[in-house]
Amino acid sequence: MTPEATILLAIAVPAVGMGLIAAAHRMPDLREAITLATAGLLSVLVASLTPLVLDGARPGVTVFEMMPGLALRFEVEPLGMLFGLVASGLWIVNSLYSIGYMRGNEEKHQTRFYVCFAGALAATMGIAFAGNLLTLFLFYEALTLITYPLVTHHVTPGAVRAGRLYLGLLVGTSIVFLLVAIIWTWQLAGTIDFTPGGILGGEVPNATVGVLLALYVFGVGKAAVMPVHRWLPAAMVAPTPVSALLHAVAVVKAGVFSVLKIVIYVFGVEATAGVKSVDWLPFMAGFTIIAASIVALRADNLKRRLAYSTVSQLSYVVLAAALLTPLSVIGAALHIAAHALGKITLFFAAGAIYTAAHKTEVSQLDGIGRRMPWTMGAFTVGALSMIGLPPAAGFVSKWYILQGAMATGQWNAVAVVVASTLLNAGYFLPIVYRAFFVAPPDDGHRAHGEAPFTMVAALTLTAAGTVALFFFPDVPLALARQLAGG
Repeated sequence: MTPEATILLAIAVPAVGMGLIAAAHRMPDLREAITLATAGLLSVLVASLTPLVLDGARPGVTVFEMMPGLALRFEVEPLGMLFGLVASGLWIVNSLYSIGYMRGNEEKHQTRFYVCFAGALAATMGIAFAGNLLTLFLFYEALTLITYPLVTHHVTPGAVRAGRLYLGLLVGTSIVFLLVAIIWTWQLAGTIDFTPGGILGGEVPNATVGVLLALYVFGVGKAAVMPVHRWLPAAMVAPTPVSALLHAVAVVKAGVFSVLKIVIYVFGVEATAGVKSVDWLPFMAGFTIIAASIVALRADNLKRRLAYSTVSQLSYVVLAAALLTPLSVIGAALHIAAHALGKITLFFAAGAIYTAAHKTEVSQLDGIGRRMPWTMGAFTVGALSMIGLPPAAGFVSKWYILQGAMATGQWNAVAVVVASTLLNAGYFLPIVYRAFFVAPPDDGHRAHGEAPFTMVAALTLTAAGTVALFFFPDVPLALARQLAGG
């Protein structure tokens, strides 16, 4: 099979899976088997492209051209390859987890859930392999629309309100800011193709670069840079597998991936370094990191705490991109993978706790690690990754970000990373302490055990992956170094 055909199949397979899943709506076992098979096939297709990209190839295919210079085009470069590997690999585990969660909680509308999940992965692959800004924009919008039914899954008044906020903020910012930025870029550069070194470098006044970057950063609302972040904690009304999709597999990763890709291939790292009009971005990212961490520190609801942790962690990628150094770009790319594995583990654990013990608040977790040791052991691994402590993957990405900041004397960024690391420890370690070192309450009820096997298996796999990425970061690191030109 040619690389071009593989790229198209990687987008078509989950789209076809949507139809097959819908057709099996009266046969739950078959429906879920199709979901797992589709996820597995997608992962194999994406993985087959990796050796080519590692060898320096950049396979691409143009589907059709609307007019000269304006085409629907896909091209696989190192950052898209890394994002594609993360998203396709985690879809398998999330599907396994979803089977236990949706059945264990007797959720309604399960077929719709699996159909929209497959559609979200089709859109995510389109974003990962987008060869220009137009293709990125189209699949970015598709991802927002296909995930709206997932956010509003329970169809309660609260879910409907959250869905309106989700749709309003993400579509509003993309139309008002992102689309304007893309049109402006085309007018300035005469192209919207992603190009190594950037397409704006040296050709645009410095003040214009700063304004254009602002349009992109706030237009990509999925990156959740404050103040365009409120949709993310509001969306926690959705089932936990959806939260995992939002925070780890697709939506927010599509946001920071898009920001990083635009910085590298539209603005250019070397071309933009030293441009004073972009100096605001590290401060905005730093503010988001610290402010969201403070909110997380005060949140008692577990999913809300994890949601604001995500807002904070996403801006590590934005901060690293804004530092405009090769080392920080490597750190940004690695953090996409590290955060995905660590955060999906944390959300899996939160869903397992809800399913097995019906607990949602941090203050209710005393002694739960003694009753759910696999779940809370995995939670501990995910927490270590978010803090940035070995042997978890978050340490590796944070180390590169710190190295990039120190190499250029950007000590404000170093201070932000150090302060946020302490705040991360402040809102994660007390949960671990409660779980394992505080006696469980004598509530008079029969002690619960672990969640269904598929859920525990999934969170164990992602926790193991978080540790494995610390010890064996070879493939992500090689792709990240290609991205940075190293």
